Amino acid sequence: MDRYTIADLEKLTGIMAGTIRIWERRYRIIKPHRTDTNRRWYDDDDLKRIINISILYRHGLKISKIAELTGPQIADQVANLMKDSSDSDTQIDSLIMAMTEFNENAINNVLLKSTITRGFEVTFATIVFPFLKRVGIMWHTGSVDIGAEHFVSNIFRKRLIAAIDSLPPGNNPDRKKVILYLPENEFHELGLLFYAFAVSKAGHEVVYLGQSTPFNALAEVVERWHADILVTGTLTGLPSGKPEEYLARLSSAFSSSKILVSGALAPAAVKKAYGNVFAVSSLNDLKKHL
Repeated sequence: MDRYTIADLEKLTGIMAGTIRIWERRYRIIKPHRTDTNRRWYDDDDLKRIINISILYRHGLKISKIAELTGPQIADQVANLMKDSSDSDTQIDSLIMAMTEFNENAINNVLLKSTITRGFEVTFATIVFPFLKRVGIMWHTGSVDIGAEHFVSNIFRKRLIAAIDSLPPGNNPDRKKVILYLPENEFHELGLLFYAFAVSKAGHEVVYLGQSTPFNALAEVVERWHADILVTGTLTGLPSGKPEEYLARLSSAFSSSKILVSGALAPAAVKKAYGNVFAVSSLNDLKKHL
């Protein structure tokens, strides 16, 4: 994770590429590297510098004033801001910098601070998942390596599992039986774990089947446990077959259960009228069906 295009910087920092070019020319706040064909590219140090500058800029410091500061002075001012700031964008920027350094302590500090001020659920909804969306864009363009993505995702995974384990058994007098699973060959489970936390926190009974669950295995669990609700989704779509066909199979096989689908399955649920299949695109959508 040591080479970024100017478009990558825009996606990671929220600063428009044109603005970064102006800052380069007018204030010389950063000097890009050049390929043999004279195309700009940036390394991890450049990314951290742009992130730091964007934090100061968002907090009202004029770019002309920032340009007069040395690197250590910029870092000191950002460190002071981060001590007191609960701003979502600043905390997301902090996570990006911590990820580039493989700094687990820094990531945990951001999570702890946000959890204290916002609560665990809101922290994941407003900090962690927007951050992961940025990282996902970068991963698909090849600017973030799979090692960094796995590193940071597994930190969040551990926090979610610990939070779920800390919850008491379902005690809602109107509690429902909810199965959460991912279809075969789907392994991105952070969203599903977060939904499992929200369902458990609401006092419902949960069976968590997790990653890459064969359809027949799901059917056996539903038959034995008589689930009221199934929750599933995919990040990029099914590896084989069409989403519409998969949802039709779910709807028919589990006609007495409510089926909630997210991610790449959600558009198909909206387009097709399956009587017991509903698209879920947010935590609030999920809670409406519980």
